[in-house]
Amino acid sequence: MEPVDCVIWVKGDKVVANDYNPNSVAPPELILLQESINQDGYTQPIVSWEKDSEFEVVDGFHRNRVGKEFEEVRQRIHGYLPLTIINKNREDLGDRMASTIRHNRARGKHSVDSMSSIIIELKRRNWSDDKIAKNLGMDKDEILRLTQISGLTEMFADQDFSEAWDININQEDITLEDLDTELTGYDVQFES
Repeated sequence: MEPVDCVIWVKGDKVVANDYNPNSVAPPELILLQESINQDGYTQPIVSWEKDSEFEVVDGFHRNRVGKEFEEVRQRIHGYLPLTIINKNREDLGDRMASTIRHNRARGKHSVDSMSSIIIELKRRNWSDDKIAKNLGMDKDEILRLTQISGLTEMFADQDFSEAWDININQEDITLEDLDTELTGYDVQFES
């Protein structure tokens, strides 16, 4: 059985947007989508994941918005939205994020900052670069660039690092002149 085998109509207030969708649609395109749904009807259901009698949008964030925000559409569909539910084994947030990216990748523009945040989140969930590449359709260079955008410091913020090392020199054993002689050829200057 495939998710598309069963399209269900669910009250719109039971359908909630995810908080990680990197796909953006400019206002003219949102109006075009609304016009498409007005003229053609809902030709694609909203892909969702069910949890605790709510349905989180995996794909179809903007179809969800049109069905809720545009009065003409909302009245016609009586406040319900057409949904399919992805396979139940997609319980991990990382799996659903990857599913959203796979659904969106070919047809929309992803904001770089949002994609970067998703890569960082997947790495926090111990996803390897190979797993990210396979599941999101990226090459390792793209993953590296997106990782660097959010900053490596954020990824390593909670890590323990050793203090910088010091040269322990007993001042009675060596003078600045001796040290200056030892460092000849290096661009080092001492102040007395």
